[in-house]
Amino acid sequence: MAKLPIDNKPVISGSSEAFGKGFSTRRAIRDDLPTLLKIESEITPFPWSARQFVDSIDSHEAYVLLKGKRVIAYLFYQQILDQAELLNIGVRLSFQGEGLGSQLLGFCLERIRASAAQLHLEVRASNFTAIGLYLSSGFKQVGERRAYYRSETGREDALLMTYNFPDPAN
Repeated sequence: MAKLPIDNKPVISGSSEAFGKGFSTRRAIRDDLPTLLKIESEITPFPWSARQFVDSIDSHEAYVLLKGKRVIAYLFYQQILDQAELLNIGVRLSFQGEGLGSQLLGFCLERIRASAAQLHLEVRASNFTAIGLYLSSGFKQVGERRAYYRSETGREDALLMTYNFPDPAN
């Protein structure tokens, strides 16, 4: 499945079977910023800022999914000791519905499986597509944050979700 990246080369083994023919991943770089901002603005009414993307590229685990040479999706997460947090995941609007978000999430889970006990995330309470993805991937809702996100009508709640990795000792 996934291999650790070396020098921004694709990190999917073989012919990128995990995502299908013509797909690959690599670490995100600052040169990806215009494309990341464009995708983000397509898929969310309150997108991350350029500063948030740059900070995440510089400080977190940051990957892009490519179709050929075209960036079509991204994944940002961080891990501190045995706890990980999914910061942002997005798929270009024209590629949604093909299972790429699910595969990118699986890529993340595989990368941290050996070193993390849990993967946490926050998701808009109205983002039913993402919530469905997370639930079908094994996440459980563990709480909520009232009025966490900006919305068209003021504020919106965030659902807190956690994926628990199986204990390797069992």
